[in-house]
Amino acid sequence: MSMTRRTAVGLLSAAGRLCAEPFQQPDIPIAPGPFKPSRASLMEYEIPAWYCDAKFGIWAHWGPQSAPEFGDWYARNMYIQGHRQYNYHVKTYGHPSKFGFKDLIPTWKAENFDPDYLVGLYKKAGAKFFVSMGVHHDNFDLWNSKHQPRWNAAATGPKKNIAQMFRQAALKQGLRFGVSQHLHASYEWMATCFGSDKTGPLAGVPYDANDPQYADLYHEKHKLAANPGDVSQVPESYKRHYLWRLQDLVDQLQPDLLYHDGVIRFERYGLSLVAHLYNQSAKWHGGKVEAVYNSKGMEDCQIGSCVLDFERGIAEGIWPNSFQTDTCIGSWHYDREVKYKTPKQCIDLLVNIVSRNGTLLLNFPLKSDGTLDPKEMEILSEITSWMAVNSEGIYGTRPWKVCGEGPSLEGTARDTSVYKPLPRIPDSSPGATRTTGSRDTGNKPFTEQDVRFTAKGKTLFAFVMGWPEKGILIRALGAAGKVRNVELLGFKGKVRWAQEAAGLRVQMPPDKPCDHAIALKIALG
Repeated sequence: MSMTRRTAVGLLSAAGRLCAEPFQQPDIPIAPGPFKPSRASLMEYEIPAWYCDAKFGIWAHWGPQSAPEFGDWYARNMYIQGHRQYNYHVKTYGHPSKFGFKDLIPTWKAENFDPDYLVGLYKKAGAKFFVSMGVHHDNFDLWNSKHQPRWNAAATGPKKNIAQMFRQAALKQGLRFGVSQHLHASYEWMATCFGSDKTGPLAGVPYDANDPQYADLYHEKHKLAANPGDVSQVPESYKRHYLWRLQDLVDQLQPDLLYHDGVIRFERYGLSLVAHLYNQSAKWHGGKVEAVYNSKGMEDCQIGSCVLDFERGIAEGIWPNSFQTDTCIGSWHYDREVKYKTPKQCIDLLVNIVSRNGTLLLNFPLKSDGTLDPKEMEILSEITSWMAVNSEGIYGTRPWKVCGEGPSLEGTARDTSVYKPLPRIPDSSPGATRTTGSRDTGNKPFTEQDVRFTAKGKTLFAFVMGWPEKGILIRALGAAGKVRNVELLGFKGKVRWAQEAAGLRVQMPPDKPCDHAIALKIALG
């Protein structure tokens, strides 16, 4: 940092106007390395082997919006009169003209936060990587941010370098470490805070964000866009700030995975961020790029470039490249009223994703104090027990000829997905921020008639998604080559089986080796 820039930072910090600081600086170059900030250059990227093998990661979607323990998007919705979270906020804290998001932040104390304990639990549950929140749409950084020095977790709220503490815990446990960033949408997403009530005794009274001394948190005052994802009116100054701030995240936290909540935005700035991450990763790993960048834009991930992410969804059929599904056991930020997925739904989702060449990133939202609630602990415990028996059929596997069979696949494009080139989606198209695929609603639970396949060389794993007391006939193995042997993971004895023209018929032992899906280990000749 030059003396001029250092002086400017100090002066603006004292004035409480840090949001303006990065906007006065020239463009920051990306780290030197094999990648340039262009789509042509990024197409040379190859997904690292560790990620293709990992298959399962756990995410802590956590931050100051977790303080009320009342669900996701709180920092936006608390400024929308009549919204569930607005009503709760007024009742609990007061009107947002008097007690705004800036006042909520100090109530997030994280007083019982123990990252070593949490990440230890996640490792036992079978996670191969852990992802910390870096910055959500709320514009609050969870690391000791150079470009958001007043509103970060090391400076206020818990006054702990949350993301860095999570990173250290992950490294101790031998897990890969990732960070999520949701910053690109913040400029428009936060704009509800500039409004006021339309009715009632405080109608027309401006919300707290209209005070310019808090522009470093709420952004400069601007009109609310029709869609919170519309970034077409974002000023160039903010785009530069976006790049510098996330380069700081990369440089300080050295993530193996950077989750981006959307498509690559702000073209040259967004591409510069991806290239910077990959070049830094090459420097950290002796010339080998070990980093993963997630994008939800299919057009971003055509050939190389990054790993495609489906939010709360999965690819329809076997995908040609490794993809990721990110989802949550409940709400993204902690919500004491939410209904969680069952352990079976979580396990079925994992197996279904892996059978299609995917990886599951599963969010366990932390309470305000940094702990998991009893129901979350129960879900985590059941996943732990299941993985202890069946992980051999998950880690390091690749898709087989088909992803599965059974009623859950009938009538779907299960094995016919085509990775077609798509036109680049411009920033002026706010609705084009999601990939296509099936939603992970869990409305139709898998049964013992549903099978999913994974493979390691000549070893095939057939996951039967329920306990087939009367045995199972796997039709795909009727003419798929000779079966040499069949084992049931978690069962020490021999199972009875026969390969027939109709398929592979397997009889089950009296007792099931685990709850939920069972895995047959099949040696093919």
